[in-house]
Amino acid sequence: MNEFFAADVTSDLPPAEHREAAAKLAQSMSLPDGSTEDWRYSPIDQFDLDAVKPVVARPAQVELDRSEIAAGSYAALITIIDGWVTNIDVASDWAEKGLAITAVQPESVELDDTATIFDHLHQAFNPETLRIESARSLVVSEPVVIESYHSGGPKAAFPSVEVNAGENSQLTVVERQSAAEGGGITVTRLTETVADAANLGYITIQDLDDQHVQVGRLRASVGAQANLVGGYVSFGGKYARVRTDVSLDGRGANGNLVGAYYGDGDQVLDFRTFQHHRARDTRSDLLFKGSLDDKSGSVYTGMINIHPEGAGSNAFQTNRNIKLSEDAWAWSVPNLEIENNDVRCSHATTVNPIDEDQEFYLQARGVPPVEADRLIVAGFFDEAINRLPNEAAKDEARRLIANKLSRREK
Repeated sequence: MNEFFAADVTSDLPPAEHREAAAKLAQSMSLPDGSTEDWRYSPIDQFDLDAVKPVVARPAQVELDRSEIAAGSYAALITIIDGWVTNIDVASDWAEKGLAITAVQPESVELDDTATIFDHLHQAFNPETLRIESARSLVVSEPVVIESYHSGGPKAAFPSVEVNAGENSQLTVVERQSAAEGGGITVTRLTETVADAANLGYITIQDLDDQHVQVGRLRASVGAQANLVGGYVSFGGKYARVRTDVSLDGRGANGNLVGAYYGDGDQVLDFRTFQHHRARDTRSDLLFKGSLDDKSGSVYTGMINIHPEGAGSNAFQTNRNIKLSEDAWAWSVPNLEIENNDVRCSHATTVNPIDEDQEFYLQARGVPPVEADRLIVAGFFDEAINRLPNEAAKDEARRLIANKLSRREK
């Protein structure tokens, strides 16, 4: 990794005391590999970090091909390019009511023993953090839309987003991640704090270039009687991974996760989830659904952790996969760690081909085989997509699924 750290590139970024130390620590580390459970089945050790360079200067604004979400009504529209916040447009009426969105100086984050080289690289090279805050009791009826874009080529980008939903507030954020051709890597960090009785929905729609690598991390804290819905719609990237840690910290907290993903070619889509029940009477519900074609693969490992203080908790975890080809693969490993016996927990996983009975039923009624498969796969995803807390995001997810299926039919 000498090429990546060939010069004191952190000095070209906005000053921060922690940068140099984080860069030196990262330089002493190697890429993770499949020998540890948290990275099992991952091909990340094949990535050449020396083939990319961090983006250390603010890029020019780019006219993006806006998604349908950004074309509709929104409370705010933000553009992030190569990790830099290049535009913040907050509707004046929402700003007056208490929706505050700013780009702030990055701060050092206390890392735990799960930190990898990517966490330290993010500490070193994240140029700024997008901070979204809703005031106490503010109900934001329109979404905050983030267009996060990687300009392609051999670049390493390190975007950071922080969301603070104030007590008794309501907020929905939709982030659309895209990339130009030419590969590169994006290392993302998302931090969510949901105060007591607040409601936060955060949907990530990932449609990266098929040569792109992404390594993401989400940490969320949910207060008493608060609700979090985290949605992942993942269709792009050569290798795209996100680790999610949701901590239910207040009594009666709810944390729900929903995922829809579709891999083709030789893509690998990788999800690691941790549902931590740290308080009484908390509830979490996870549903991830994926479809794999060609030689693509998916990894799902999940952990429900009921802590000793988590009496009365309810936790559910479901991962279902459809294989559309013989060479596609899916690893699904749900786990439970229960330290209190006054709980209700369940987990389930399936990896199956398209249901032959459903195919027969449709074909017997004159539906051509290709169209029958398309209908079955689209219907398979509906249960997950309907849980997304934004109608425009649901439409975008269905459009991306249709694009994948039309590519398959050619």
